[in-house]
Amino acid sequence: MEIRKKFPISIGALSKRTDCKIETIRYYERQGLLPKPPRSAGGHRIYPEDHLKRLTFIRRCRNLGFTMAQIRELLGLVDEHQYSCQDIKTLTMDHVEEIREKIGTLQQLEQALLQMAAECSGDSIPSCPVIDALYQPLKQSGQRQP
Repeated sequence: MEIRKKFPISIGALSKRTDCKIETIRYYERQGLLPKPPRSAGGHRIYPEDHLKRLTFIRRCRNLGFTMAQIRELLGLVDEHQYSCQDIKTLTMDHVEEIREKIGTLQQLEQALLQMAAECSGDSIPSCPVIDALYQPLKQSGQRQP
């Protein structure tokens, strides 16, 4: 049976419980995503359970590809209790659209690289179509680049 330490916990314990590096926790504090924790008499950070929940929320958002700004917006809505499920759905669907755009860009990159690789014979000659293509100047603005 696992015995869990009661709160408050140290930054090391918080790091282990959330699988988040200590420096990342400090970064989230500096960015204002995590509130500054209280400190012990010896000056050490001591984290209440709310910090564990909030850090878990932040980590889950990051794993889903939300930007720091989007996480800040979500947390702001939650903190102020000024949101509806529709508000959160709108933010989520906006994020889905950004992901779809990224997927489209990645698919274009994939096709460009496949096309370059298809032109390569694999022979050991001093000329390589992939290297030659990478040295080509970029097209003028207004045209999408792979």
